[in-house]
Amino acid sequence: MTDSIKVVLVGAGSREFGPASIRDVLLSDPLCDRELSLVLVDIDPSELPRTQAYAEAVAERLGRRVAVSATTDLEAALPGARAVVLAIEINRYFYWAQDFHVPRMFGSSQIYGENGGPGGLFHALRNMGPAVELARAMEVHCPEAWLVNYTNPLTKLCEAQSRLSSVRVVGLCHGVFHGTEQMARLVELPVERLDARASGLNHFSWFESVRDRETGEDLYPRLRHREREAHWLHDWDEIALSRILFRVFDRYPSPGANHIGEYLGWAREFLGSSLLQFFHDPVHGVPWETGETPTWLYNLGENPTDVPAFPDAPLERVRDDGDETGDGNGELLPSGELAVPLLEGVLCGVDTHLDAVNVPNEGYVPGLPDGAVVEVPARADANGLHPAVMEPLPEGILGLLRTQTSINRLLVDAFAGGCRGTLLQALLLDPTTDSYRAAVHTINEMFRLQGDVLPEMGW
Repeated sequence: MTDSIKVVLVGAGSREFGPASIRDVLLSDPLCDRELSLVLVDIDPSELPRTQAYAEAVAERLGRRVAVSATTDLEAALPGARAVVLAIEINRYFYWAQDFHVPRMFGSSQIYGENGGPGGLFHALRNMGPAVELARAMEVHCPEAWLVNYTNPLTKLCEAQSRLSSVRVVGLCHGVFHGTEQMARLVELPVERLDARASGLNHFSWFESVRDRETGEDLYPRLRHREREAHWLHDWDEIALSRILFRVFDRYPSPGANHIGEYLGWAREFLGSSLLQFFHDPVHGVPWETGETPTWLYNLGENPTDVPAFPDAPLERVRDDGDETGDGNGELLPSGELAVPLLEGVLCGVDTHLDAVNVPNEGYVPGLPDGAVVEVPARADANGLHPAVMEPLPEGILGLLRTQTSINRLLVDAFAGGCRGTLLQALLLDPTTDSYRAAVHTINEMFRLQGDVLPEMGW
């Protein structure tokens, strides 16, 4: 292990990803005890000065001796990198509103449209080109580096990067923690008491075991009892779907209705906010023609009184994710994301447990195809990343997951071959598609609307 560590953050201009990731890196003693250099990369130069100033302010405040630089030149940033962390989006809310509404205009029953359903396919295709381009650039300039992906749709992009390049790809997401928090609430224990292990796919994972860290007690019997006693309307938009799946398949899923429901054709009846997300009055035009992106409401758990009656500026979102002030003077807390714990393990030799990593399957989830990107717990140390081999999931759950692994494989094939026909196969496998004609029309309309940011694909 060398004493110097170079970490590259791609998409660093993001106001969500940039400051949070910078904070995580600079709060890490194992990383900062080395000769650390932090390179901030974004194709949009406008935000990089702000992001670099923030990094320098935090480093000074923490007394860290870190070399911070910023660039729009990806290939210049990569040589010598030990890790590259990726979090990108293209005009997120504008295109996401299209992902959400256009498939429904053609009859799809999808909800949310971020990671699964027809909307998730096009979201993936928009980000797949830059994601694979990064992986291939790393093959040339830093082939031994770790590629850590935060970008959604996580499973689909990690599968493209791992299949279409030779770099080491790990996808990271905090979704499994939401399921753990929900179970802790139902069994009425502090969340830190729960030792929960889940496997499956990102945003569609299932808890193999749930135990009390202090007593070793198996908490699943208590969870089954308490779930049956809980009021149905408690946190309906977040956990009602999870409760139904738990009753039917006997494993508690994660993270919550918005994400889990993307992979199911019947989820809408368990998400009261499905008609409010990106709501607009079509009498006044659709947002991708008017240019006015409607407000993104995560779910009905948000407090409607938090939305002012007459906001000074259009609202893009109704959800408080604890965004940093951006000047380095706020409270410096870790984000809870897993990139830095992973890097402390594989780059600094710290023996680290990770609740969820997304990697190509090598028997880690029995019953799912090898090579399909799956989500499992793992341990990281100086010898690398060691994903856990999990117990087999029940056949009903595997059936749900296998459909998604086939969709993901076909999507990567469609991207690699530039073929709308293969994309159509993926769309016809999707549980929210109910019409061949509608699937074809959806593909053609999405390429008409998003052709400038989608890869070249023909019939």
